[in-house]
Amino acid sequence: MSALRRLAPLGAGLLLFTTACTSGSGGPGGAEGGGSAPPATDAEAAERAEAVLGEMSLDDKVGQLFVLTVAGTTPEENAQSLADYRPGGLIYFPENLGSGAEIAALSNGLQETAAEEGAGVPLMIGVDQEQGMVARLEEGTRFPDAMAVGATRDTGQAQALASATAAELAAVGINLDYAPVADVNTDADNPVIGIRSFGADPGLVGEMAAAEAGAFADGGVVPVVKHFPGHGDTGTDSHTGLPVIDKDRADWERDDLPPFADAVEAGVDAIMTAHVVMPALDDSGEPATLSPQVIDGVLRDELGYDGVVTTDALNMEGVRQTHDDGEVAVRAVEAGADQLLMPPDPQAAFTAVRSAVEEGRIGEDRLDESVRRILELKAKRGILDAEPVDPDGAEEVFSSDETAQAAQDLADASVTLLRNEGGALPVGEGAQVAVQGVGAEEISAALEDLGVRTTGTASGADLVVVGTDGARGDAEQRRAVEQAASGGAPVAVVAQGTPYDLQALEGVDAYLAVYSSVPVSRTAAARAIAGEVGPKGKLPVPIPETGMEYGDGLSY
Repeated sequence: MSALRRLAPLGAGLLLFTTACTSGSGGPGGAEGGGSAPPATDAEAAERAEAVLGEMSLDDKVGQLFVLTVAGTTPEENAQSLADYRPGGLIYFPENLGSGAEIAALSNGLQETAAEEGAGVPLMIGVDQEQGMVARLEEGTRFPDAMAVGATRDTGQAQALASATAAELAAVGINLDYAPVADVNTDADNPVIGIRSFGADPGLVGEMAAAEAGAFADGGVVPVVKHFPGHGDTGTDSHTGLPVIDKDRADWERDDLPPFADAVEAGVDAIMTAHVVMPALDDSGEPATLSPQVIDGVLRDELGYDGVVTTDALNMEGVRQTHDDGEVAVRAVEAGADQLLMPPDPQAAFTAVRSAVEEGRIGEDRLDESVRRILELKAKRGILDAEPVDPDGAEEVFSSDETAQAAQDLADASVTLLRNEGGALPVGEGAQVAVQGVGAEEISAALEDLGVRTTGTASGADLVVVGTDGARGDAEQRRAVEQAASGGAPVAVVAQGTPYDLQALEGVDAYLAVYSSVPVSRTAAARAIAGEVGPKGKLPVPIPETGMEYGDGLSY
């Protein structure tokens, strides 16, 4: 296996590059098998960070602020950017990722290249693996979306998701996850959060987010709680525009703040900013990512947060409305951000930040402050002593039956029955069920595995199941439900996105919400339809105009 240079303390705070190599098959973070070393205490992390900081050049320090996208699927394709920008971190996307063994080998190679070509400081290697609709790894376990977790009302389910996800990420050398989402989804039309949120109740969201964050950290993976000061009450996607949240401070403190306050109180590793304008917190028109009033003022001073603050991706249109890419990077640092995620023009951003330091616009003390936080976090999570991960061991972790069962258990516990006119569900023995719409093939296959006869046509069926995902905004899905209802047989809808589809489907006989389109959620729906499991989920959001309130949920 490739050797990986490590930073080791020598004497009075000096540093020495040493070489470590392992071929064992131990678990992530153990003495063998690779991954991060055991976590350090706060005092140990601070001492270690100070020693590393003292040996860094200006370019090394500036580079630590940057988290760049990975090019291609080989370390060689990234050698030049690691040498030029000396980044503190990298982020993976699906185009970089193959099998578990391939990801592990890539992570090992990138760490070695960073040691040889970059600043010599091990990388944070991150990914968006929220689970559900936002999951970048092709392989590994797919858990349902966060709203399904919220429907269970069980923090143990949140911990199970994060623990399993952390084990898989750590096994392939990924030591940071841009999760969990702490946004409170109070806008039924939110185009970017929706089922990525645990729900509409700030207390529930805070409880679940803290549970996931803690389990990620315990699994050796840095959690990033996002998106401060809140992205749950927006009608604009910040990937494509700049949302403005026009609510007063009291409403924000009631609706959006609590989960982030909980995260700060829990001492979470990192918090991500949102590219949203909230005039009640800053009337300058700048998005929160570029706002000293929001980051330094509210998050740092008022809430007392001293962990790592990362921007959301700087290639998103929400942060590129009024400044060029270099100026955006500088303003984010001035506002109080520590990590600059995915600048679209790394050269422009790096040069602009470096020049701002040289010219005194960003004081070197201010730069050191951010670098120190980043290094302390790397030390605390064992990243400074990271060893190569074992590609063969990664495949074993990815094929865990226990983890697969945990995902199914969560999905089963999330199923929420909101309507059941005439006892349409569960179906009786010998019934024939027609399955149509979104996810029909997987729902049908799961029903057949349970001994239920299925058909694709409604003619002669005892029950018609129609899968939906976003039917409120999709006339074709609504017509499919209407056509199914015209046949005379009872109709049961399986909503695999937000449960708000019920607003547009008032006439259906039965309505199941599973909050996710991943396979285990479709299987869970089939299990509820067949009566294999009883629906136990509770609505994590109210559904306007239907009379359905937060906490509603029927049972058999």
